Amino acid sequence: MKKIVIIGGGAGGLQLATSLGRHFSFRRFGRRNKSPAAQITLVDKNRTHIWKPLLHQVATGALDSSLDALNYQVHGRAHGYQFELGSLKSLDRKNKTVELAEVHNADGAPLVPARKLDYDYLIIALGSQSNDFHTPGVRKHCQFLDSAEQAQKFHSRLLDQFLLLDSQVVKSVHIAIVGGGATGVELAAELVDSVQEMGHYSRIKNGDLKVTLIEAGPHLLPALPPRLGNSSEKELTKIGVRVLTNTQVAEATSSGFVTKDEDEIPAVMRVWAAGVKAPDFLQQLDELKLNRQNQIEVEATLRSVTDPAIFALGDCAGCIDGHGVKVPPRAQSAQQMSKTLSENLIRLVEAEASSDTGSEQATLQPFVYKDRGSLVSLSKFDAVGNLMGGLVKGSLTIEGRLAGVAYRSLYRMHLAAIHGWPKAMLLYIIGQANRFVSPRLKMH
Repeated sequence: MKKIVIIGGGAGGLQLATSLGRHFSFRRFGRRNKSPAAQITLVDKNRTHIWKPLLHQVATGALDSSLDALNYQVHGRAHGYQFELGSLKSLDRKNKTVELAEVHNADGAPLVPARKLDYDYLIIALGSQSNDFHTPGVRKHCQFLDSAEQAQKFHSRLLDQFLLLDSQVVKSVHIAIVGGGATGVELAAELVDSVQEMGHYSRIKNGDLKVTLIEAGPHLLPALPPRLGNSSEKELTKIGVRVLTNTQVAEATSSGFVTKDEDEIPAVMRVWAAGVKAPDFLQQLDELKLNRQNQIEVEATLRSVTDPAIFALGDCAGCIDGHGVKVPPRAQSAQQMSKTLSENLIRLVEAEASSDTGSEQATLQPFVYKDRGSLVSLSKFDAVGNLMGGLVKGSLTIEGRLAGVAYRSLYRMHLAAIHGWPKAMLLYIIGQANRFVSPRLKMH
């Protein structure tokens, strides 16, 4: 039995584990396979999964992660893969083992000792982290939204600021966000919405929270056409967000940001969302070849150029696809990669099971990235984006209600990939019911 180990339970890693688990662990009509050709193990440092594009909603309290999170262990049992709690400590390519670091409890006491896992195929799907571009003070004075833990920490601090406003200890709270991409734009809009929701239960008024969005480029949403970035800026300005474009941050301090023009932007809470890079930790992984963005260099088949037993997908994979396109670090890229990699791993395992030299005979298919467009939510106020492929020839720019419906459908498609459509729709209905009977904003 082949051992496939997947490091990272983000959108791509979880979808891959789910697909492989279903294929190898179940026969027709849902019966368990007593002698599967492969054992699938998913490793993640967290017990639960939250879709990363929703972290800005967790940060503001618009989404309750305790209700929407997926438990890896429970999900793995239902979908045919094993789950190991832990983070990758080291890689031994010669002996085909990975070492997982010791797990500690909330008090810092040892919980699970360090352990080693054997693998025949290793898939690294560690995602990305915020790129501070070596800007002084950012790591010390700014908050990031790379994980559910960071988003929850932001939410806790935001509630503290709301308490100060409600108690009239302070008259206003300034929050500054660096980065006018999707995360920065969506967070700014959600923050304004959160103040309006808080106003239903407290003495906080619209305008008590001052939000500043800072973008180094000429317009917001640089990955989208300029018209959509300008439209987003107009909408954000209308709801009270201060938008600064063509503004480069030179330093972060305990009281705000300093621009390259030496202007000071005061902020009691400072968020850095100005770009991403693959984790620095990848540089320590047994001489795997990386590119300048720390990404693992892979062939179009997503196989590492360094080691044929190692694959990478998602934000940590530096991939030029089968059509010569540089694959961008986006959620849709990771989800598309997981589908291709699932098919290739199934080919490898089944070819080896049928022949002693099957690994050389198996033909791996190159990954081809299909840009489906981009959608950005401005909370309840608006949504913008462009759709590509499928029923749309070329590119279709959409805004308003249609864009909002399309944006919400992205999460339902993610749920369908990891649960199947029947359960995904049931979860959606339950989620809507919870939102009907519960406050729109999580205030604890």
